[in-house]
Amino acid sequence: MNRVSGFRRGLRAAAAYVRSAPGTYVWLTVLFFTTVALHHMSPDFEEDFLRQRSTNIHELSRNPVRVLITSAMWIDSGRWLPYAALYTVFHAQAERWLGTLRWLAVCAAAHVLATLISELALLVAVHDGHAPQSAVNTLDIGVSYALAGVMAVLTYRIAPPWRYPYLAAVVTFYAVPLATSRTFTDFGHFLSVLIGLGCYPLVRGRGKAWNPKETLAALRG
Repeated sequence: MNRVSGFRRGLRAAAAYVRSAPGTYVWLTVLFFTTVALHHMSPDFEEDFLRQRSTNIHELSRNPVRVLITSAMWIDSGRWLPYAALYTVFHAQAERWLGTLRWLAVCAAAHVLATLISELALLVAVHDGHAPQSAVNTLDIGVSYALAGVMAVLTYRIAPPWRYPYLAAVVTFYAVPLATSRTFTDFGHFLSVLIGLGCYPLVRGRGKAWNPKETLAALRG
């Protein structure tokens, strides 16, 4: 009986957590269905289908608003579960803290601005001969820019001095690929981190920063 009661309490707690971050879990639900759809496509059809929803130079020049929205509804890896975990750890926490509208503003800023700036840099590289002409049609979809921006803005959720190791970890995670691979996607990810950090005005007045030390003390009783 105790196990049943504990299970029910766990379900109620999980349901309350999901309700507290509606935008996160609606988005995650959309990603679940689009990922299922991808698994039912042939490889050739899938590539062409995603390319039309990609934020590459060609599509941005034709339908910028459409592709900026639709590109955020698909996962390029085709694996949903890792994103379910990442959304729960980062997006849900940010939405619960900032509120849905402010959280969405951070997501949109990181996704849109990082996409446009990185694709503009790629366009310059193509024009100058530093990137092939075929790069204008590259496949570029996914939700990683928004995720990087949210990970960065959560820096302000953590009280000093714990804030600084977290910030160092986020910056290192995205700076190392940029320094080693130097792709335009890596550049976009690093831009997203900077954009997330630049969203500081949105976090003002959102309550006391979380102190891990206080949480540990409370758990110990």
